[in-house]
Amino acid sequence: MKNTPVDYEIVSRKIKESGLKSVGKASIREIKKLVDLIEAETGDKFIRMEMGVPGLPPTQIGVEAEIEALKKGVAAIYPDIYGIPQLKPEIARFVKLFLDIDVNTEGCLPTVGSMQGGFAAFMTINRMNADREGTLFLDPGFPVHKMQIKILGQGHMSFDIYDYRGDKLRDKLESFLKTGKVSSILYSNPNNPSWICFTKTELQIIGELATKYNVVVIEDLAYFGMDFRKDYSIPGQPPYQPTVAKYTDNWVLLISSSKVFSYAGQRIGMMVISDKIFNTKAPDLLRYYSSAYVGYALVFGSIYALSSGTSHSAQYALTAMLEAVNDGILNLTGPVKEYGKKARIMKKMFTGNGFNIVYDKDEDNPIADGFYFTFSYPGFTGEELLNEMVYYGISAISLAITGSERLEGIRACVSLVKREQFPDLESRLKRFHEDHPTK
Repeated sequence: MKNTPVDYEIVSRKIKESGLKSVGKASIREIKKLVDLIEAETGDKFIRMEMGVPGLPPTQIGVEAEIEALKKGVAAIYPDIYGIPQLKPEIARFVKLFLDIDVNTEGCLPTVGSMQGGFAAFMTINRMNADREGTLFLDPGFPVHKMQIKILGQGHMSFDIYDYRGDKLRDKLESFLKTGKVSSILYSNPNNPSWICFTKTELQIIGELATKYNVVVIEDLAYFGMDFRKDYSIPGQPPYQPTVAKYTDNWVLLISSSKVFSYAGQRIGMMVISDKIFNTKAPDLLRYYSSAYVGYALVFGSIYALSSGTSHSAQYALTAMLEAVNDGILNLTGPVKEYGKKARIMKKMFTGNGFNIVYDKDEDNPIADGFYFTFSYPGFTGEELLNEMVYYGISAISLAITGSERLEGIRACVSLVKREQFPDLESRLKRFHEDHPTK
């Protein structure tokens, strides 16, 4: 019997009952369910770092607008698949004010979270050319994107970006694109799980090669503006959120309301498609759709078949939130800067107790403090470390399920960790360090 902060016998029994062969190989949702069961039986509260969900109240402007829309009866009416009329120009204005990119409102689409946007993009973009196989993932990345590709029966390639930062990215990326098999490239920026942020040099390389090889870049901006080393919150003024759209016309942007607006529960996001891609004619699409034009196939084929559009009332919420930040009434990143402040404190707790930060640099610059960070402990793989830390009341996910090649690492999300839990976190990390002394 081991003496650990959370009852060793109960934790071991719950792991066995769950059927998991290894906590360190479990999915995010499997870990959440396991920890829920352990907490319920032991009464001990975990330091929950496995789920990437908001830890702040939803933006009130959105809540009030949605309530008003519901009172007016929109719940009884199907929304247009391509978005309510007042939302589309606000999306286009947002893209102009915060990314400095011009786009026609036609290509500004609400989706059931950016997750659905990604699924619809894979479904359509990866069918534009019958002789291509699928998506190149610049890893590490969100595991569910690869699940979507698998469900669609499409192929994919991937590599861990960390050893190919800066100018080294060009040759590595081109080695995949030269195969002629890649339809699309996907990455997140800031990155989930590592919180690396692509530099101007890297985005320019991606854009130039996407144009050269006629590949579409699907840029996941789920954590829009949340590289807090710069202030991206002032509409119409630099600096702007970095984007590949500055360097190619071959792009689709996925923009979430879940994190920056803390509006995750209503499943409302945005997919923004460049004018060029929206109006591209790809005859191979006729294998699946009634139109060879990408925009038409995506809206009236993929999105229609997936969900017939997204929540009517949530579109009014998103419209109101976008209008408020576009007009400068609401600061885009003000509330979510709390995540960066917490990450800075938590990272010091980890490194002060023998842990290391795995992804620690953007080229030569220290990584930003934000929604996620990654850590390791000497002598452990990420899988082994997570298997052990659950007994110390700390939950996270292994980098092994994210496509990372740094198998010693774990991803931590700061959002659900309350400041009042910091003493418990520090105490448990200290205890772990005492129980596992390093040489």
